[in-house]
Amino acid sequence: QAQLVESGGGLVQAGGSLRLSCAASARTLSLSTMGWFRQTPGNERDLVAAIGWGGRNTFYADSVKGRFTISRDSRVNMVYLQMNNLRPEDTAIYYCAARPRYSESYDTWGQGTQVTVSS
Repeated sequence: QAQLVESGGGLVQAGGSLRLSCAASARTLSLSTMGWFRQTPGNERDLVAAIGWGGRNTFYADSVKGRFTISRDSRVNMVYLQMNNLRPEDTAIYYCAARPRYSESYDTWGQGTQVTVSS
């Protein structure tokens, strides 16, 4: 069973930075597009950023473009989300997820990590 484990969340002041990490198996990483989602109470889980299985194609939600960077390191089987210039509206639970090649949906999820940005 594939597993994803997030870390790196916490409390930060507006304008600060955090780096989220997601540990995955080598198999999952090599066969999947990896994404970071976030969710606030009462709302759906939204895709924030994604990176293709080859590591070259990326996607960012408009709200985070220019501030967040997604990356993956196959040597250590990790996916990262570098978050800079954080805003209070970035406060959410952040989830790492995997979407297998040739699939339209993310089918493996981590447990989530809380990010809180104070104003």
